[in-house]
Amino acid sequence: MENVTRTRSELRRRLRSRERLFAGWVSFAQASITEILAQAGFDFIAIDMEHSTITVEQAQRIIAACQASGTPCLPRPVSHSNDWIKPLLENGADGMIIPMVNTAAQVTDLVSLFKYPPVGNRSFGMSRAQSYGFGFDNYVRDWNDISSLVIQVESIEAVNNIDELLENDIVDGVMVGPYDISGSLGVPGQVTHPNVLRASREVIEACERHGKSCGTQIVDPRRDSVRQLFDLGHTYAILSSDLFVLWKWAESMESLMEEFKKDE
Repeated sequence: MENVTRTRSELRRRLRSRERLFAGWVSFAQASITEILAQAGFDFIAIDMEHSTITVEQAQRIIAACQASGTPCLPRPVSHSNDWIKPLLENGADGMIIPMVNTAAQVTDLVSLFKYPPVGNRSFGMSRAQSYGFGFDNYVRDWNDISSLVIQVESIEAVNNIDELLENDIVDGVMVGPYDISGSLGVPGQVTHPNVLRASREVIEACERHGKSCGTQIVDPRRDSVRQLFDLGHTYAILSSDLFVLWKWAESMESLMEEFKKDE
């Protein structure tokens, strides 16, 4: 429990200090995949539950695999509902990445679910997060100060409201979602469209003003694309995912097979 508390606290400190960080991303439920990723030394690993079939029970095993390696774990729930947020917190998440946060009112509601009184209204219970009772006092005492809350900015509405979103001091960082931003701007999938890049820069600059970490995910990370991400002003990079790695490998194998079939 002490090691988990230390790594949890360190992640939040580094987010708030806008240090350069790297993250892994898992979309498949097998905890062995997480164990492999954790060997790479990521600063944190996120669980995509929004676009996957990972259940809360499966997420618990992924969280445990991360923490066993000394790596903080931030699940991304399906929605803002406490039906998802509370079980993930109770199962030991070190923080959370919340999708589609558009308004200051939503931030206030999320903080209420995420933090204990007097900051929020999270209810008290005993589960894996509290070491099944053995670590209850320390967990409840420390949680508000050491847990990380990252919100996703994924629409032009959120971009327009970015200063209001970041005025809440509980927010530690932002994850920019260029694909969804492109959709909200009427250019779906065109993540390098000038309007999408302009919107991303607005978020990056706002994060700098408010002292928040800011990052995004790279589907196919290479030295030049990672360098470009940091040159734009991001402070952390999510380097692909288990799904993207398999997709890109399968795509290259498809090309390889086609090449040899032509030689027949």
